[in-house]
Amino acid sequence: MNSQSVFHSEKALFDLSDKVALITGASKGIGEDIARLFARFGAKVVVSSRKQEALDALANDIRNQGGEATGIAAHVGDSDQLQNLVDKTISVYGGIDILVNNAASNPVFGPALECDGLAFDKIMQANVKAPFELSKRCYPSMKARGGGSIIMMSSIAGYTPDPGLGIYSVSKASLNMLTKVLAKEWGPDGIRVNAICPGLIKTKFSQALWQNEQILDHFIKRLPIARMGATDEISPLALFLAANASSYCTGSLFYADGGTII
Repeated sequence: MNSQSVFHSEKALFDLSDKVALITGASKGIGEDIARLFARFGAKVVVSSRKQEALDALANDIRNQGGEATGIAAHVGDSDQLQNLVDKTISVYGGIDILVNNAASNPVFGPALECDGLAFDKIMQANVKAPFELSKRCYPSMKARGGGSIIMMSSIAGYTPDPGLGIYSVSKASLNMLTKVLAKEWGPDGIRVNAICPGLIKTKFSQALWQNEQILDHFIKRLPIARMGATDEISPLALFLAANASSYCTGSLFYADGGTII
């Protein structure tokens, strides 16, 4: 694909019309914002998380605003449910062009020494194995459709460990390498794989950090942009990676962290 075929108009840079996007962890936070933005740019969006009721409410709201969306519940720790998620998505929309592996878990906050085997397994299952398994299940459809974009939602914790996030950091570092491995192996099939590494974003998932004044102060003091980020400061980066605008980007880690790693 050359630049002339992709960039024949400004609209084509970010147009997701006729694309099918599957987003996990989509009922709230960053995932919800990504789903809403993708729909506004024309994608047919499948939103997934564990609770069907929340997904139905989100999908209905997207449709009421002129978008196209379907909610399909799935627990990312269950391989059968992941396969059902992919099968239903293909049944409803005919295929998959974009996958956002956004669902994640961090059941412990504290020193690595306090993380037992069950918690370790849960973190690695949700944050590494599930994105791997779901990506594999989307691969045949993407290949058949001439390519696709997979977006891993990683974290700056995968670059440098923070207090209380040790094993979570291990999982995100693993996800970063998975991103590079899949990008290298699947590039010839037209499938791009990139990762977004947010810093401290105000979501329910991160509330253990920002609700503690001492911990929040620790993070904020490190930031050239001296504040937390918002979910709508991450979703545009996901749009870029899903769209033709990023057609020459694969295997890359994109940091949206307020300058944390400087």
